[in-house]
Amino acid sequence: MKKYIFAFILLLLNQPGVYAEVSISAGFSPGGTAQARVLQTINSAQLSADIAAYEFTSWPVADALAAAAYRGVAVRLVADAGANRQAWLPAHQLACAGIPVRLSSRYRIMHNKFIVTGNNLVETGSFNFTAAAANRNAENVVVINGDREVTDEYQTEFNRLWDESVPLPCDRK
Repeated sequence: MKKYIFAFILLLLNQPGVYAEVSISAGFSPGGTAQARVLQTINSAQLSADIAAYEFTSWPVADALAAAAYRGVAVRLVADAGANRQAWLPAHQLACAGIPVRLSSRYRIMHNKFIVTGNNLVETGSFNFTAAAANRNAENVVVINGDREVTDEYQTEFNRLWDESVPLPCDRK
């Protein structure tokens, strides 16, 4: 009987769709692969893209988020209030474009740097969403695709940060 149960379990595990395949990739900067992974994460988002950022001064990342929103992806950004005060920064421009942006001042710094998408993908690492991170700093990015448990943990953390942050209004004058 034990042989039959074991054979049945093996049969189930060999069926497509019974378990998800997890893939993990990395990128580094300077050199371009870190920012490329970030942009690839945003560009592959189909349902949603939630971004937690300490500094957010990268126009290529902002452009990718705007393009994602334009194609129907639900985009939300929560960023550190102290690092994103100036109205000319991308966070403000995204808010003026109608993308929901919130600023966190609950902590000395909100130092998270991650993206979680509705298609079961997480990007995280030391990479700030800045030109300096892409071109001058030694930074890293890790992309985890297909791990529902990890995605859910990051989504829960994003939602917590979102709920405790304040909406950024458009300050165009």
